[in-house]
Amino acid sequence: MHKKEELLSALEAIRSRRSIRKYLDLPIEFEKVGRILDAGRLAPSAGNLQPWKFILVIAPEQRGEIAEACLQQFWMMQAPVHIVVCVEPKKSERYYGKRGEELYALLDGGCAIENMLLAAHAQHLGACAVSAFDEAMLRRACNIPDNIEPIAVITVGYADEKPVAPLKFELHNLVFFHNYGNRVKDEAEVFATYSTHVSKALQTARKWAENVLKRTQK
Repeated sequence: MHKKEELLSALEAIRSRRSIRKYLDLPIEFEKVGRILDAGRLAPSAGNLQPWKFILVIAPEQRGEIAEACLQQFWMMQAPVHIVVCVEPKKSERYYGKRGEELYALLDGGCAIENMLLAAHAQHLGACAVSAFDEAMLRRACNIPDNIEPIAVITVGYADEKPVAPLKFELHNLVFFHNYGNRVKDEAEVFATYSTHVSKALQTARKWAENVLKRTQK
């Protein structure tokens, strides 16, 4: 990592992360790749079972096979690193039954994926999680056994684009209190002394959304 380059804070990384599909023809320092993989390793999991496995792919020919398996998304080949994220559903099933197999293992894998996406962005790299693929083809490309389930391919590299921030729903569209459907009517009553901060945050979000909408309409 260059001396002048600083890691982004967690909240800044969450706020500014984007899915990158265009990459510069530059190699990635292995130190950064190691941090990304370690971030996946440190993700939370049900019962701390850690049902994930990560396949690191850097060979151009194999990356081409993966792009082909991912429904011919050949933009993926621009990324010098692919990380195939897999989970072991039966491991979760042994402890949590059907719910562990069908839900917990996938949730755990999703936590690992998000950790790695944020770790990449925090180090000023671009990344994108791809879950659209022909499973049989991806299994052949990476020699994945039957008891292991691939759930995503993460492309990683130096970004060659700056995507516009997508529109997001505001908190008052998403958050309920105590019961589903119970929306916030009085911010001051709910948040007490935090109401001023919440109100400012909502106003900032509204202005940001309005600005983005204006730019996209030009």
